[in-house]
Amino acid sequence: MDYIKVSWKQDNPHTPVLLYSEMDDERWEVRKVEVFPDGSFGYADRSTSRGTTFLGLEPIPTLSEIAAIPEFEPVAITKDEFEAMWLKAARQV
Repeated sequence: MDYIKVSWKQDNPHTPVLLYSEMDDERWEVRKVEVFPDGSFGYADRSTSRGTTFLGLEPIPTLSEIAAIPEFEPVAITKDEFEAMWLKAARQV
């Protein structure tokens, strides 16, 4: 599995500002957490979706491809960092 965090620089209060993704070896999302400007969370996995969050319909691009879009700032993260956000989101929603 691979893990990324993407900061999304935008001003819409209904759109997430942070996206955390757990991806399989083919870059398909397995789990996702979204953090919204008000501090609320959405999350999804292959069997559950909370809030407006859902798994991507295509494999996730590489970090360099995501970084080429000016409003996105992607970074690789550890499994532990992803798990901490997953648990935080699951407790809040």
